[in-house]
Amino acid sequence: MAFELPELPYDYEALQPFMSKETLEYHHDKHHKAYVDNGNKLAAEAGLGDLSVEEVVKQSFGKNQGLFNNAAQHYNHIHFWKWMKKDGGGNKLPGALQKAVDSDLGGYDKFKADFINAGTTQFGSGWAWLSVKDGKLEISKTPNGENPLVHGASPILGVDVWEHSYYIDYRNARPKYLEAFVDSLINWDYVLELYEKANA
Repeated sequence: MAFELPELPYDYEALQPFMSKETLEYHHDKHHKAYVDNGNKLAAEAGLGDLSVEEVVKQSFGKNQGLFNNAAQHYNHIHFWKWMKKDGGGNKLPGALQKAVDSDLGGYDKFKADFINAGTTQFGSGWAWLSVKDGKLEISKTPNGENPLVHGASPILGVDVWEHSYYIDYRNARPKYLEAFVDSLINWDYVLELYEKANA
């Protein structure tokens, strides 16, 4: 099925001051749109145009780098927009998620420190992740557009550490951006939805 650029689930000003209108306009309208346009062209050329984005990601990994880069980034961004909301973040997690964070990751404070550390120490472009693997939560990081789908895990939260995600608002202060993401932007309800789906 053809990739489509989704609408943002909030207006362009909604995430200020933590993520500006200008960042969202560039990141969503230009960067994500380019992944969609290039991904559609490359998927059609590879004869994978009828598959879901998840299947294209898995089937192109390690075989068709150009297609993988664009399809994976499309997948990552479909969820990235939903992983944020106005007045989000903080340590008020839905019950089932809180329980899993406590048992698998040593509690919220340790999750926050480890998640921010994963994003901070990802050299160059990439992502930091919270995923479900073998029924347990784990934190990881990946380069470029790579994601946990190709490592046998189900991502339930991700943060984009490509510079276009934060440079307008934070310049080179990536840890400050990551802290704002965790403290003020995460949409824990959507994380819970993906957590339940991963464990279904």
